[in-house]
Amino acid sequence: MSLWQRPLKRLQAMSYDKLLRIYAEHTTYRFRLNSLKGFVSLFLVGTVLSVALAACSGGGTGSSSSSETPNATTVAASKDNVELTLVSFAVTKAAHEAIIPKFVEQWKKDHNQTVTFKQSYGGSGSQTRAVIDGLEADVVHLALAGDTSKIEKAGLIQPGWEKEVPNNGIVSKSVAALVTRPGNPKNIKNWEDLSKDGIKLITADPKTSGVARWNFLALWNSVIKTGGDDAKATEFVTKVYKNVPLLTKDAREATDAFFKQGQGDALINYENEIILAEQKGEKLTAIIPDVNISIDNPIAVVDKNVDKHGTREVAEGFVKYLYTPEAQQEFAKLGFRPVDDTLTLSKEVADKFPKVKTLGTVADFGGWDGINKKFFADGAIFDQIQAKKK
Repeated sequence: MSLWQRPLKRLQAMSYDKLLRIYAEHTTYRFRLNSLKGFVSLFLVGTVLSVALAACSGGGTGSSSSSETPNATTVAASKDNVELTLVSFAVTKAAHEAIIPKFVEQWKKDHNQTVTFKQSYGGSGSQTRAVIDGLEADVVHLALAGDTSKIEKAGLIQPGWEKEVPNNGIVSKSVAALVTRPGNPKNIKNWEDLSKDGIKLITADPKTSGVARWNFLALWNSVIKTGGDDAKATEFVTKVYKNVPLLTKDAREATDAFFKQGQGDALINYENEIILAEQKGEKLTAIIPDVNISIDNPIAVVDKNVDKHGTREVAEGFVKYLYTPEAQQEFAKLGFRPVDDTLTLSKEVADKFPKVKTLGTVADFGGWDGINKKFFADGAIFDQIQAKKK
């Protein structure tokens, strides 16, 4: 997106009356016309606002595709009720259900506008494909930045989305956890134990689940961070996946298979899912390995869809709200490690989340493009490991 396009999109999302007020403010005593700088400033502001006003009034001479939906970007600003579609990965559901009512209340107070939400939850990979294939999400909260980048490459999200919000777009965090049966009858203490004979492990499928990709990276990372090379990591991960009787579609299905159906001796999942299960009364033994992976989940506005729906202002407001202490506290209550440093340092949060001695990151493996090519593309390492099971 060019330097001019982002501010122009913001302006086009405003109501006609609001744009007129802004123009009046900037032409009344705001600029000194007896200076060259003042004249240039007024000229630039007037030009940008004129284009935006023309777009809002339907008087522009844009392409035929834009003329088919005149004023699309200003629809929500003039309505009493606005609907947002949030598409997210499965394990965020409880957190969003706690956060959304707080946002709705705050938005109503600040803007006198009622916001309702359509929500869709599932495996991050599946959700990504659904959005690319036509699920008109206004906001996507996915398990990994690589999935958000796929939507960007499909032309739905403008490049630079991660710079539009704090923390490079990461709004929730977790680490990988090992869960065993009560009393840990198989004596599973660390990643290495998952490769032993007689152990059955439950995890999701990296082809459909972002969580499962993190699980795979956690296993791989456990070898690399303790001095092993790719050959040793491949050997270890191959042994582990031979102990996986089934690959579920997403993390929630993996949790259900382990707890509700009684399958497996151990489960790899997000730490937040373990905390949530404990809060619901599940009795379990959980281990947070000292060598772990930082699971970082991004949030993004789907530019093409919000401009089509006229929901940019509300969507951006919701994303911004997710970074507030109020929203981050809700994430923390439901097991996500907060991205807000002030909360991270609080005693309540420190007591809730064990420290990890050696924490790997996506950057350690060259970013998601490199990770997907090496591990998860068709015919890559994960497919090779699966082929050895047959």
